[in-house]
Amino acid sequence: MINITIEDRNGEQQPIEIPEEISLSLMEVLKASDYNILATCGGMALCATCHVQVLKGLDDLPQAGNEEMNMLDTLPDAGFDSRLACQIRITENLNGMIFRIRGDEL
Repeated sequence: MINITIEDRNGEQQPIEIPEEISLSLMEVLKASDYNILATCGGMALCATCHVQVLKGLDDLPQAGNEEMNMLDTLPDAGFDSRLACQIRITENLNGMIFRIRGDEL
């Protein structure tokens, strides 16, 4: 199992266990886990409504692509540790990471 921690907009942290063989993005896992995120574009890196902050493990993620960086540049509250959950694939590298949900609510 891949174990990550999600911090919601209220600052509450909850662990999530994800099967290793799953082929989803972090956005899809968050939606399936009933987190309140818009994800308007459905994972195409076109809306930034799945904005997350990486609190632990940023160096273990692959670099953000140009589309993701361009979208993050439109967010006034984006920082060096911001990512789009739709662009983060679930892999064993995520084990132990902590993400804070930052995007707009439903």
